[in-house]
Amino acid sequence: MIEMKVMGIALDTRTGSPIVVLHDKENRRALPIWIGSAEASAIIRKIENLSVSRPMTHDLIISIIEKTGYNLEKIEINDVEKDTYYATLYIKDDKDNVIEIDSRPSDAIAIAIRVDAPIFVTANVISNGSVSTDSAKDEEEAQEFKKFIQDIKPSDFEKLLKDNDHHESDQ
Repeated sequence: MIEMKVMGIALDTRTGSPIVVLHDKENRRALPIWIGSAEASAIIRKIENLSVSRPMTHDLIISIIEKTGYNLEKIEINDVEKDTYYATLYIKDDKDNVIEIDSRPSDAIAIAIRVDAPIFVTANVISNGSVSTDSAKDEEEAQEFKKFIQDIKPSDFEKLLKDNDHHESDQ
């Protein structure tokens, strides 16, 4: 298992789809995962420390976990099959009982960053889905990827956040 952190959210320039980008502690590997706009919005809100007046879905999930006596111990992104990623939430109570819950990686990440839980990725997923950001052999790809990430601005997500606010707010 390799621990990774959220580098940020990017938009696929071809499709306009959001991508969450994870990176390892040494910034040697980046793992892009295409996600839905609602999950991207939830991740952006946490990264930007934007508050909302009522709990959003991922905040609600954390509240349920904690009110039932559990804490999110970690998440694992543990499989990829035909461009579909799989993740597991590990919640633990005060007696060290652990429950594993199947999750989409985007939801698992949105939940994990709310409580600063570690994000682990299996070697299989790293080898099948990550991009090297420091190998001379992959230098051109790495530079293109770094430029792609660096060109992202918070204003790129204004429409995404507004659209999701409209869909998730009580009217």
